[in-house]
Amino acid sequence: MQYKIFTAAALSLATLPAYAQSNVSIYGLLDSALVMSQGGPSGTTTKLESGVSNGSRIGFRGTEDLGNGMSALFTLEAGLLLDTGASDQNGTLFGRQAYTGLKGNFGAVTMGRQYTPIYNTLVQVDPFSNNYGGAAGQLMAGEKAGTRMNNTVMYATPTLQGFSAQAAYGFGEVAGNSAKSRQIGGSVSYEAGRLLLRGAFNRTTNATATDSARNVLLIAKYDFGPVIGSIGYGDNKGTGLTDSRDYIVGVTVPFGVQSLMANAVHKTDRANTHLGANQLALVYSYALSKRTNWYMGAAKLSNTRFTTTKFGAGDTEYDLGIKHTF
Repeated sequence: MQYKIFTAAALSLATLPAYAQSNVSIYGLLDSALVMSQGGPSGTTTKLESGVSNGSRIGFRGTEDLGNGMSALFTLEAGLLLDTGASDQNGTLFGRQAYTGLKGNFGAVTMGRQYTPIYNTLVQVDPFSNNYGGAAGQLMAGEKAGTRMNNTVMYATPTLQGFSAQAAYGFGEVAGNSAKSRQIGGSVSYEAGRLLLRGAFNRTTNATATDSARNVLLIAKYDFGPVIGSIGYGDNKGTGLTDSRDYIVGVTVPFGVQSLMANAVHKTDRANTHLGANQLALVYSYALSKRTNWYMGAAKLSNTRFTTTKFGAGDTEYDLGIKHTF
């Protein structure tokens, strides 16, 4: 049934330009890799994974000019699992993104399922954009706070002298108590030439509105020319006694059609629950064309009590894959 709905949506979207002054595009990304995992309870395992360097997807994006500098917009993006052909994001049809809104000189207002401001900040500081086995979000709360928000209204300001901001409110939609399961986030950015500074926060209230998780992430990124460097710091207070600090250093070295990326992540567990860890990761990528590249990477964790590598079940992961965009 889900695939019939998906097909119907694709056909209807593809015919939009014939009936309205709209600009609609179909885009996608296909990524598949061999992943070897070590250090887990089952020992060494090798498997085929989808979305290692970037999540596999197909998407529909459109705008309509409403005049006076204002336009309507929408995005529908479905995650795919190439190894099985199933939907990603727990089988949700448009689980990656699904929103509509308006944009103009005032900025943009969008409503639906969207990325959180703190996650948008995390992918800026991590050279891997939170992908591969060494994804920073395995340890950093920028992902654990929530990659996406449902039932969300988001406002993004226009950029003024390098400054911009985002504010997001995710309705908990619990009758009788608007605080239950509510999520609030925001970010402020400054970009000038090769420098990017950004700070973000996220607050998620639990299902009973008796506690909440609070996360802050501060980052700096600079393009030196031959090297792009980034640093970040996160302060996290989760539900209960959870209390941690996150640190990251990232480096990207592009040279021609090749690039070398590395990150080092440290998590300090201030609640003394032995969940602190270090992670080191390295990725090499080679562009076969503007749309296709192959890559290989390795990641190593010092402690798996908190998590494992992103696509493995232990403390060590090796990736070898190919990515194609369209």
